Amino acid sequence: MDEERWPTEWLRGVLELCVLAVVAEDETYGYAVIQRLRAAGLGTVKGGTLYPVLARLETEGLLTSSWRDGDNGPGRKYYVVTPAGRAALHDRADGWRAFTSRAGRLLVPRTVDA
Repeated sequence: MDEERWPTEWLRGVLELCVLAVVAEDETYGYAVIQRLRAAGLGTVKGGTLYPVLARLETEGLLTSSWRDGDNGPGRKYYVVTPAGRAALHDRADGWRAFTSRAGRLLVPRTVDA
């Protein structure tokens, strides 16, 4: 299956919100977030892009993290959404839907009267 390739600026505009949504689904770690974003059809997000987003969300108090030993490998940093993160997700998702709806109305083909 070929992976959809979205313009970088589109993904940049929504990545933080999508990462927050993925972590809000369940406690998770970075590589699992990358897999979930890819499964959702957003393409492959590299660690060098993802981990700064996770760090920003944690700095904002929207996520917390903890290190855990790996089962047969290195430890993993797990992320959990905070109550403030759930509230931010709700508010930002509402804003994103309003924004994309308005932008979408501009992109509807219109007929031109001659």
